[in-house]
Amino acid sequence: MMDGTDRHCRYFHRLLSRRARLYTEMITAEAAIHGDRARLLGYDPREHPVALQLGGAAPAKLAEAARIGAGFGYDEINLNVGCPSDRVQSGAFGACLMKTPGLVADCVAAMREGVDVPVTVKCRIGVDDQDPEESLFGFVETVAAAGCGVFIVHARKAWLQGLSPKENRTVPPLDYELVRRLKALRPDLVIVLNGGIETVRDGARHLEMVDGVMLGRAAYGAPYLLAGVDAALFGDGAPAPSREAVVAAMSVYLKREASRSNAFRPHAVTRHMLGLYHGAPGARAWRRFLSEHAPGAGCDILDRALDAMGAGAPAPA
Repeated sequence: MMDGTDRHCRYFHRLLSRRARLYTEMITAEAAIHGDRARLLGYDPREHPVALQLGGAAPAKLAEAARIGAGFGYDEINLNVGCPSDRVQSGAFGACLMKTPGLVADCVAAMREGVDVPVTVKCRIGVDDQDPEESLFGFVETVAAAGCGVFIVHARKAWLQGLSPKENRTVPPLDYELVRRLKALRPDLVIVLNGGIETVRDGARHLEMVDGVMLGRAAYGAPYLLAGVDAALFGDGAPAPSREAVVAAMSVYLKREASRSNAFRPHAVTRHMLGLYHGAPGARAWRRFLSEHAPGAGCDILDRALDAMGAGAPAPA
């Protein structure tokens, strides 16, 4: 979710679910070491549990980045071995690393040595002409031997040549059964399923065979589905927040962020909220208002958006 799940997005998503684990966008080890750490790695304490996702292929640099992330207080450090973007391929990491499980094992071992929090891996079932069963099972076996106990598996191959990053999220067929067999073969590992899961009901169905599910683009495009996660997947009996209460709380957050920096722009927050009313009455009006008014808008943009829909702004939950 590069350029997606930044700190503003995660704060928004946390208002929708108290229990889901949130993941940062992928941050390269180089950026974590040499970049603006406060901007790249900073987060609100309310985001916990929250995981830092790193990209890279150099064990020593990933180990240093992991230590930095742990120092910031992240609950998990995740190594991305599944992203097929051109930018990632040019750096010889992401999904490319599915071809070199030994190197991934070295990276994981180095990262684990420097931190006390779990080091996990997000991967594909294979890349290019690899046989998925051989590539996935062999990859997991090698990396698990280095101490990784949690694998988040996007149940598609990645075609590094011939498909765009967008096509790699939809064109290669899903193979959920392969991931279920992996769990059956390695019951000692935590296996989390990712890819093509569009609803909370779908996620609950998969949990009969695996340990967890990850929602990515579906949750970003229609974020209110996260409001059903706590009850359906965690058995949490607390009532789900209303959309209006979430907007009111985000309005408070937006104004707080604006008070901290003259360079802050409300669009940095509102761009993540366009799909909040997806599938509900007023969805088009909500999206249109934010799209048309957010550029150059003041800090009352979310209050005005609710007023434009006739909803008014209730007290924050």
